[in-house]
Amino acid sequence: MIYLEQTPAPPLNRFVRSLWYAQAPQPGHKRERVLPTGRVQVILNLARDFLHDCPEGGPALRMAPSLVVGARSVFEVVDTSDMADLIGMVFEPGAFPVFAGDAADLFSNRSVDLEGIWGSEARLLRDNLREITTPPGKLDCLEKYLSNRLNVMFAKRAVRLHGAVEFALTRFSRAPGLATMADVARSTGWSERRFSQVFREQVGLSPKVWCRVQRFQLAVQRLHAGADVRWAELAVDCGF
Repeated sequence: MIYLEQTPAPPLNRFVRSLWYAQAPQPGHKRERVLPTGRVQVILNLARDFLHDCPEGGPALRMAPSLVVGARSVFEVVDTSDMADLIGMVFEPGAFPVFAGDAADLFSNRSVDLEGIWGSEARLLRDNLREITTPPGKLDCLEKYLSNRLNVMFAKRAVRLHGAVEFALTRFSRAPGLATMADVARSTGWSERRFSQVFREQVGLSPKVWCRVQRFQLAVQRLHAGADVRWAELAVDCGF
């Protein structure tokens, strides 16, 4: 199995959290559950011309080979055969609308054909990635494409991360179990309703759901640390 992860260079790293490549031709099990992170991803299958949609308890369905995987608030089931040759990108919260030209909540808890958003460029990008023989070369190609796309958006003055949302994300990241939506909304000068709407459009999830997912991720990270877990303290620290 091969797994590589790459942090893009500035200024792309302000919008794209990471680029990744996976090659696992014989994983040994049919399906996996992927835990929610609340972040939007784009994934491209380089091994074959489809990806799978795996509804819980149902048969796998074929989808387009390149997908936008919207912000998830629940786990997702994936077919491990898709991991034979797979590449993708993880967007920073609030950044996907810059690359989509549309609100992030339109994709939430959904997987959407990338070609319907990026048009023929999505197909051309995938074709170019499939021609490159090395995993680092594939990641460099993907980063170059995204950097060029970002430069085009800069030229059109279409690059904008919403200041109030950036402020809220910073507050929530410091204390996802303590900072309340009412406090943060008050700090922005907006009503809770307006703040929640703008946050959801930019990030893909409501502020309350976003914080719940981040508290869950904090709990998962602590469990993976391998130390003895005091469950009551963990629940309090994570805001449950």
